[in-house]
Amino acid sequence: MTQAPVPDGLVEAFWEYERALMSDDVPTLDRLFAPGPATLRGDANGLLVGHDQISAFRSSRGGAPQRRIVQTHVQTVDDDHALVVAVTELARGGRGQQTQLWVRTGDGWRVSAAHVSVPAPAVDTRIWRLVGDPLVPPIDSGPLDGESVAVKDLYAVRGQRIGAGNPAWLAGARTEPVHARAVEQLLEAGASVRGIARTDEFAYSLAGTNAHYGTPPNPQAPLRISGGSTSGSSSAVSLGHASIGLGTDTGGSIRVPAAYQGLFGIRTTHGAASTYALMPLSRSFDTVGWVTRSAELLRRVGDVLLPPVARNPAAELVSVPGLTAIASEEVAAVVDRYAAEHGAMRESWDLTDLPAWLQAFQTLQAWEAWQERGAWIAPRLDELGADVRGRFEAAALIDDERAVAAQDQVDEARDRIRELVRDRVLVLPSAASVAPLVGEGLDAVRTATMSLTCLAGLAGLPAVSIPRRTPAGLPVGVCLVAAPGRDRDLLQLAVDLG
Repeated sequence: MTQAPVPDGLVEAFWEYERALMSDDVPTLDRLFAPGPATLRGDANGLLVGHDQISAFRSSRGGAPQRRIVQTHVQTVDDDHALVVAVTELARGGRGQQTQLWVRTGDGWRVSAAHVSVPAPAVDTRIWRLVGDPLVPPIDSGPLDGESVAVKDLYAVRGQRIGAGNPAWLAGARTEPVHARAVEQLLEAGASVRGIARTDEFAYSLAGTNAHYGTPPNPQAPLRISGGSTSGSSSAVSLGHASIGLGTDTGGSIRVPAAYQGLFGIRTTHGAASTYALMPLSRSFDTVGWVTRSAELLRRVGDVLLPPVARNPAAELVSVPGLTAIASEEVAAVVDRYAAEHGAMRESWDLTDLPAWLQAFQTLQAWEAWQERGAWIAPRLDELGADVRGRFEAAALIDDERAVAAQDQVDEARDRIRELVRDRVLVLPSAASVAPLVGEGLDAVRTATMSLTCLAGLAGLPAVSIPRRTPAGLPVGVCLVAAPGRDRDLLQLAVDLG
């Protein structure tokens, strides 16, 4: 260490910390970090505040990258405080830096604040399966000149394979002879394809926690899940790697990551945008969707992917307290405030059948998913992540009789929901909670969220998610839902109301 005099005991504490870090000695690391709610640890993934958060992070990460100390520098503040900056060299290559503020306590030297930097990977494989500069150039010039697209790994990109979030599927996939129509339309409008982005396995999740490739980061809510199944595309847009995230929405797979990551997103009217050369999950509910960082770009993409229709400028907003109350208090408060600010009429709906509607949605979705993928998945269940495997195992048990009954109930729900929405715009939460922390249980959150997202899915309605924030700064999505075919009206409304 340089810059003497160095306070007594600091060198020994520093090297004890380093040895504990390299051996993943969590108890020693916990002891050497100052107790209390003000202790800080930050890196490129976000800031941890408080000893408890830091300890939980260490316990779950499985050790730090192996490294050696190349240089150390000490700047003494006073007898009881010192700043230590260490230059590190990683075993995998590249140099990093660690800055620690040490404080002398009655129990010895402790770290009260730390920041760690390591070389960024050439490609973050949690986000991207393939990436280029660009991967596919524009076909023509048009209204999307200069924009770049992160394509969810369900769409055909000519010359590439569809991976669907599963390495075994990718290994056996064919090389696609043509672009999916939605990809082709974006290229014809002047956009380029930045790359092919990760998805949850077979798009059968809302979390983004792919068991094979990891959880794409959520830069707007660090250490929280990204949301899925349009997870990689959403993270790429949120990080600025691409300006458009092309995805799908079956049960919320655009609206949930948009809500969790503070993005604008649209699930289009069922059948409005082309699904040609798009790998299906559940054809009764699958729709094309996309996310962007601005409402204006969201609308411009709609001008390219949606059919021209007559505008309906009517924008009578309605909110339903019974739906908003499904969400957590912090999310409900944000949605209620948005609805009030924009003059939404509060209306009471009979939601007695909502649990049965959700069950019918999930039953028919599962049955269709098994019809699509069951023959391939049945002998390969061990090659799926636990959550997706569980859904496919349940799907395999649904017989035709249950599927027909579910279809009948879906048809009834579709008619009823459309009657309730009419020519108005429904305001409700895009997701039932803020993004859960990585590692938290997700079953209850998934059920609550799907109780909200299934409404548009059941009725085939367009839905736009508009980003807002809680008082604590976490992203929340406010969802606007309208009658079939009113996609362009919703996109314009998102621009006007923001």
